Amino acid sequence: MQNKIIKIALIGKTNVGKSTLINNFVGEKISISNKKINTTQDLIIGIKNISNTQIIFYDTPGSSLVKKTHSNSKFNKSIFWEAINQSDIIIYLIDSSKYNYNYIHSELKIINESEKSIIIVFNKIDLIDNKIILKFIKELSCLEFLDEFFHVSAKKNLNIKVLIDYILSIAKKGKWLFKSKVISNKDDIFISSECTRNAILKYLHQEIPYNISIKNINFKILKNKHIKIKQSIELRNIRHKPFLLGKKGEIIKKIRQTSQKEISDILKSKIHLYLQVNKYNDN
Repeated sequence: MQNKIIKIALIGKTNVGKSTLINNFVGEKISISNKKINTTQDLIIGIKNISNTQIIFYDTPGSSLVKKTHSNSKFNKSIFWEAINQSDIIIYLIDSSKYNYNYIHSELKIINESEKSIIIVFNKIDLIDNKIILKFIKELSCLEFLDEFFHVSAKKNLNIKVLIDYILSIAKKGKWLFKSKVISNKDDIFISSECTRNAILKYLHQEIPYNISIKNINFKILKNKHIKIKQSIELRNIRHKPFLLGKKGEIIKKIRQTSQKEISDILKSKIHLYLQVNKYNDN
């Protein structure tokens, strides 16, 4: 049986559930999920192999970047369009409970300039009546460049198989890009750093400096199979450090505990996580 392959860009407004969907597709957590703005800051690739077909998913920053031009968004905007350029088709994900026709229409018109096939997927259908979703589909059907419509709940795992079956049906014959057991282009060090960033986003709320970076200092598998991880949380603005530490170190402690547990759950190993906070160094 000849191998098939298909590459898909997951596009949609921040918090529509792109990371949750890609984690659902792959079967393991490889992409950060958080309710803060633009939590995906890198081109995450998730790989799902089904029979003779390799499905490659590109998770992207929020599609609101399409219209932004200021310098702070240039990096994420580059990642966004890189995902589209590398993909065969686009899945445009919509939060069913926050449907806005004018906003969606304006974004789709810009994305359609890529001349890629666009599939509309309404997510979070568990939060809204099915009849309302059918109304939304009818409204968007006037856009002739849209190929198909699906409605799912990535969180509740509803109708995911229907979407996967469709993807398999349109895959083309071709050589696989990744080996059969690979599920992501990101390694355990990257995933562990994402867990820490996710914990920071969870606890710092409005004070979070989005220009932080997580640097791995040490990632060592011990003789007892435990994993020792040392990370540096680097701040471009060191004045944010008191917010990150919290009163008597309470916030950084919560960040460490939450990240440590999440890493342990993902890597299925006992984790010893150590964090330090430093000024960002360009060198």
